[in-house]
Amino acid sequence: MKVRSSLKSLAKQPGAQVVRRRGRIYVVNKQNPRFKGRQKG
Repeated sequence: MKVRSSLKSLAKQPGAQVVRRRGRIYVVNKQNPRFKGRQKG
């Protein structure tokens, strides 16, 4: 999982979903699990 300040490039991947959990923003991708990330903060 990548921790980055901007998730825009991960969120553009096909199958990506932007999810808010515990005040953090995550990108999860079931089609291609390589593209998952968490936003700092």
